[in-house]
Amino acid sequence: MFDFQLSTLLGFVSIINILLAIIVIFLERRNVSATWAWLLILYFTPILGFILYIIFGQNLSRRRIFKWDKQVQPYIKQAVRTQMEQLETNPAQFQSSIIEEYRDLIYMNLNHDEAPLTQNNEVQILTDGQQKFDLLLKDIESAKEHIHMLYYIIRSDELGEKIAQALMKKAKEGVEVRLLYDDRGSRKLTRSFIHKLRQSGALLEPFFPAKIPFLNLRINYRNHRKLVIIDGRIGYIGGFNIGNEYLGLHPKFGYWRDTHLKIIGDSVNNIQSRFMLDWNQASKQKVAFMDYYYFSKKTYGDTGVQIVSTGPDTEWEKIKNGLIKTILSAKKYVYLQTPYFIPDDSFLEALRIASLSGVDVRVMIPNKPDHPFVYWATYSYAGELLKAGAKIYIYQHGFLHAKTIVADGKVASVGTTNIDVRSFRLNFEVNAFLYHSDTAEQLTAIFEEDVLHSTELTPALYMQRSFYIRLKESVSRLLSPIL
Repeated sequence: MFDFQLSTLLGFVSIINILLAIIVIFLERRNVSATWAWLLILYFTPILGFILYIIFGQNLSRRRIFKWDKQVQPYIKQAVRTQMEQLETNPAQFQSSIIEEYRDLIYMNLNHDEAPLTQNNEVQILTDGQQKFDLLLKDIESAKEHIHMLYYIIRSDELGEKIAQALMKKAKEGVEVRLLYDDRGSRKLTRSFIHKLRQSGALLEPFFPAKIPFLNLRINYRNHRKLVIIDGRIGYIGGFNIGNEYLGLHPKFGYWRDTHLKIIGDSVNNIQSRFMLDWNQASKQKVAFMDYYYFSKKTYGDTGVQIVSTGPDTEWEKIKNGLIKTILSAKKYVYLQTPYFIPDDSFLEALRIASLSGVDVRVMIPNKPDHPFVYWATYSYAGELLKAGAKIYIYQHGFLHAKTIVADGKVASVGTTNIDVRSFRLNFEVNAFLYHSDTAEQLTAIFEEDVLHSTELTPALYMQRSFYIRLKESVSRLLSPIL
């Protein structure tokens, strides 16, 4: 009897594995490396593989889940068409040699993502958590009309409480407060935290919430964006979430080195658009875009900015393609900072080509893992780049969480996108592409300052790693397509 039950169970598992294999190969149309990784997992660990597939492997339908407001869509499309025509006929009219030099990258972002270029912007670079949140709290206090916030992680700790108190105060004053958070990233957010904010009049929504309360098994397709818009005039975008560790208070990670932008100017309209699309997807309380657009008549600065978004519901890997274009456009140097370096073949090849062409390619990664498999896969890919002549730096002064790239002191990108498959294909991300020499040179100087707090991973040092580390790299590299 037992043998019959066991054989029945094994037969059932085999059928499930065959069905999953068919889905992976024929229906979901994954990239080849991810397909093989899942097939190996399903073949060698059928029961565990099934569980892992349920958690990690489900594919999001390739349909657009964010819909433009009918009033705003014509405005955006017309702005995009006009700029594309201007770039084709006379890019010099943008009054910036950098815009003319990178018109192909700007054109691609316009064509790819309907990401309008704005030049009337003042950009402040923030690399310290205390600095970022002191500024944010000050700007929240000055809000008169609305506060829109989106974070992947919000914690119910001291920093989370301080932000909550500031938001509740403004909500009680009549300021419209909307707070959107990722349901899984913010899974430790307490019910009391949410309740008191709603009681104050603030509106809160989770992104892709669990179908079963308190049990969100959907690891993929998370909203990894971090955005704040205040009165349509001030915008924040970058890598910091809300939690004590982002102030450097985590005993394991120590100082938290991240990069965030505070933007004042026309580009805030495009940050607002991204928030509103996400909000209207998550909330039943829809809001009209035009009510939150701010058309500036002031002059703030001359930084060119494009806000580019990507996600698993779109066909193109928009931010990745923009970063690759930036790398291949470099003539002198490319400096890249990322906490996770698990590039796909196209991204790795772009860095190799740049390095082999004589471009000074430098990549900076953390010295400690917050995800062990991811860390050792990162170490493995760093070793690959060393062979092409790139320089690898291991940041030692705490945990490096910055997601930045800067090339030739002219163009840069700062945002939420890690250099890994998860950010390229599985999560919803947003980056600011910056066309401005002063801003790019600031990011270059920041990288060079971080080098002083780093050790260089030379080819000789890499070859000295132990057998145990080589083994961890090999296993992690094998799993990298699905990490």
